[in-house]
Amino acid sequence: MSRLEIVSLRTRSQLISTVIAFAALCTVLDLIPGPITAGVWTGWIFVISPLAGIILGPYLGFLTVLISVMVGHGIYFRGDVYEFVFTLGAPVGAATSALMFRERWKGVWLYYTAALLAYFATPVAWQLPLWGIWDILLAYLAIIPATILMRRWSRRGPKMGKLSTRLALCTLIGLEADVLFRVFVLVPGQTYWLFYGWGPEVLQAIWTAVAWWITPAKVAISAFITTAIGTSLARSKGRR
Repeated sequence: MSRLEIVSLRTRSQLISTVIAFAALCTVLDLIPGPITAGVWTGWIFVISPLAGIILGPYLGFLTVLISVMVGHGIYFRGDVYEFVFTLGAPVGAATSALMFRERWKGVWLYYTAALLAYFATPVAWQLPLWGIWDILLAYLAIIPATILMRRWSRRGPKMGKLSTRLALCTLIGLEADVLFRVFVLVPGQTYWLFYGWGPEVLQAIWTAVAWWITPAKVAISAFITTAIGTSLARSKGRR
């Protein structure tokens, strides 16, 4: 963990094969309906997109997940073309997880700050319950403390338990960045009525019915899977 890696990608062939493997896996998972179809993610890609970013890095992770969701949504059409706009949050989330894992927190903090300011400056957001985005606010408040902790852990050397916590924190902040992108498109972007013709009362119903628990439940599932796979890969690397 001294170089903030959980797998070794030292040659071009290793990198290419890993990108292809993640692209294929992400595409397949995007095609499979999620455990709860209401809410942010309609497929299972959320369980692997943070790990794709963490292993491949912010740029390759972004590109790999972007290609995967475009191909996946193209094969399994969700009913309208607007979903292609919202699913751009997935590569944003993968890149965010990668940046946090590498302790490059400033860009992440600026992204969260700008998107949340835009949200709160939108009049319709004033009619929505604040607890509907409690998980996004929690992730935002965790950015700087998480970075401080991870930097302390990095100075002390590799610890498997700390790696598990690092992976869970990066997954949380990355996936909530994905959610925040979709919220930004929906509310400040005014697509709730431009795309769907919804009024404020429909947004209130969505926030009340699904926003407070479905997204956090999916983030918890992803954090568990990312931590399990990531620590297993790190142990495998350590035995070589």
